[in-house]
Amino acid sequence: MYDGNGILIKLLVALVALCVNLPVYGQEAGTETNGDAADEESPGFVASIELKNPFLQDDLELLVGNVQRPNGFVWHDNSLYTVCNGDWTIYKIDDRTGDTITFVFGTRDGNMLLIEDTDAGFDILVPDPDNSTVWKVDQSRSAPARFTTAVEAPWGIARLDETRYLITDVRTNSIIEVSESGEKREVQSELRAPTGIARGEGKVYFANGGSARRGIEYFEINGDAEYTEVKPLVSGLQNTSNLVLGSDGKLYFAYALGTRGVVGRINPSLCHESSCSNSDVELVVFSDIPAPLAITLSDDLRLFLHSRFRPEIYWLQLPT
Repeated sequence: MYDGNGILIKLLVALVALCVNLPVYGQEAGTETNGDAADEESPGFVASIELKNPFLQDDLELLVGNVQRPNGFVWHDNSLYTVCNGDWTIYKIDDRTGDTITFVFGTRDGNMLLIEDTDAGFDILVPDPDNSTVWKVDQSRSAPARFTTAVEAPWGIARLDETRYLITDVRTNSIIEVSESGEKREVQSELRAPTGIARGEGKVYFANGGSARRGIEYFEINGDAEYTEVKPLVSGLQNTSNLVLGSDGKLYFAYALGTRGVVGRINPSLCHESSCSNSDVELVVFSDIPAPLAITLSDDLRLFLHSRFRPEIYWLQLPT
């Protein structure tokens, strides 16, 4: 791992550790303790271990899938579903072997995919900024259907309740609530190029991809879709893209350190009362992959990542 440029890599990680308050090589780290987190665990919860050191490029496993220009992707039931903006196709990739099949044609692009189980199988929702459309496809692999055209440049999407979704609009700097019946309303505005979005218990987290100072912010849901004002969660993050809430209760996010794509995580509850900065972020992956990254997580905390529009997909098993 330290052959050739190994010493340089080790020094770079040490410098990053100084910038973001991470443990450097040789320091010990124990299992995580989150106060009352044990009382908040839900079925399917997988406890993760605080990392002794961030994973480096040589720690990543290469998954070779037959997709030339993948963008957003999502894990579901031992498969990855990814949009290729080169041929306007969604592909299905086996998450262990890389075996790839064409799933459906007709979605031009997508930075984030949302997949939901249904009685018949599943639905995939794809915000497509090139078409100002959110598409819906299902397990039958029928042609994509337009779910909504109410958002100018949809980037991220999260389920709000049984009938409504929240969608980030990177062009109008807003978050839009859209119902399955087609109703829409703006719930947050004056953001900075909002990208990834994720919903937790009573809270919605989103990234401001256009502002390092604003980084990741959140707002609360009170009652029947009444929303609080936006509050800071993590500041000092450059070019933040995808957000994923893991089965360990942590918020994972892809961002940049210079030109490098990196992945960090936090326990969001620790940043609610007094917001966090990049020094509070646990650096998970410090890669050689050019930013921006796309990321997704499996239920058993396998992290998948790739540089947007590059065919190489990497993964690693997070310690649990």
